[in-house]
Amino acid sequence: VQLQASGGGLVQAGGSLRLSCTASGGTFSRYAMGWFRQAAGKEREFVAAITWGGISTDYADSVKGRFTISRDDAEKKVYLQMNSLKPEDTADYYCAADRQRNTVHKTSHDYDYWGQGTQVTVSS
Repeated sequence: VQLQASGGGLVQAGGSLRLSCTASGGTFSRYAMGWFRQAAGKEREFVAAITWGGISTDYADSVKGRFTISRDDAEKKVYLQMNSLKPEDTADYYCAADRQRNTVHKTSHDYDYWGQGTQVTVSS
């Protein structure tokens, strides 16, 4: 499956962005989906994940209450709604697909397919 992330940009602190990830070349509903981010000079970190059908979700503590992950299996898309953005949210954001569709994984090595990053910059 191929993944294409979009929706990044420059936003002021306190603002919102909605990231999208579109899948092609596979059966989207067979995958759990995740969002990760990587800031300059730092390791890639887990942000949010959702199982097939949107049955379960999980979030990094740093984004709970501010970010929401959702999916539209008919459109083969997963979204990350980001509210109350902070400068520390600045990073390249990546979507990923996990063939273990019933499980929310928080480590990048559990994911099988990755999209290219979309850059999010939050100014103070």
